Amino acid sequence: MPLTPKGAATKQRIVEGAAAAIRRQGVFALTLDDVLAFTSTSKSQLFHYFPGGKDELMLAVAHHEADRVIGDQQPELGALTSWPAWLSWRDKVVARYREQGRECPLDIAVSRIGPASAGAQAVATELLERWQDALAAGIRHMQSIGEIDADRDADRSAAALLAGIQGGVVILLSTGSLGHLEAALDQGIDDLRRRKQEAVKGHGC
Repeated sequence: MPLTPKGAATKQRIVEGAAAAIRRQGVFALTLDDVLAFTSTSKSQLFHYFPGGKDELMLAVAHHEADRVIGDQQPELGALTSWPAWLSWRDKVVARYREQGRECPLDIAVSRIGPASAGAQAVATELLERWQDALAAGIRHMQSIGEIDADRDADRSAAALLAGIQGGVVILLSTGSLGHLEAALDQGIDDLRRRKQEAVKGHGC
């Protein structure tokens, strides 16, 4: 049965409260009583919305945090229509992960429900598909205005850029250093520009 607007708001409040609690104390130290205290929710309410208990709640938190990964990059991610726009997006990604640091609620929530579980895999797959699709759309726009070679495979280029970003994020979570993430972004954008720039130089000879 679909939730009423009030019910949907209550469920969202529980999810957001659980995410905030995770940032404070980590998922393995988190108890349902902590969630109840953070969200001013009764136990009967929590199990009404999450009858599967903590694992179901953590899956909802993972979905919430995946949405935030995309949302935190907007509006830049949805407006990759010039090279300055791409650089603005690059800066926003770096700023987002600088603020997040080594504590990633999405990674923590997924680790709680099991990275190999169907639910965790679905969250990760959907997030990466949405992110890659947005990057590919930006590449196609740049191709349409002649800023990126028309023969470049937009989806493959977006996948490579995203793989570099994710590698940089993993290193950030392991070491606290942003350098690899910044390098992946800079090199990825440079690669998108390079062949077109070389072609322009060649025509000028």
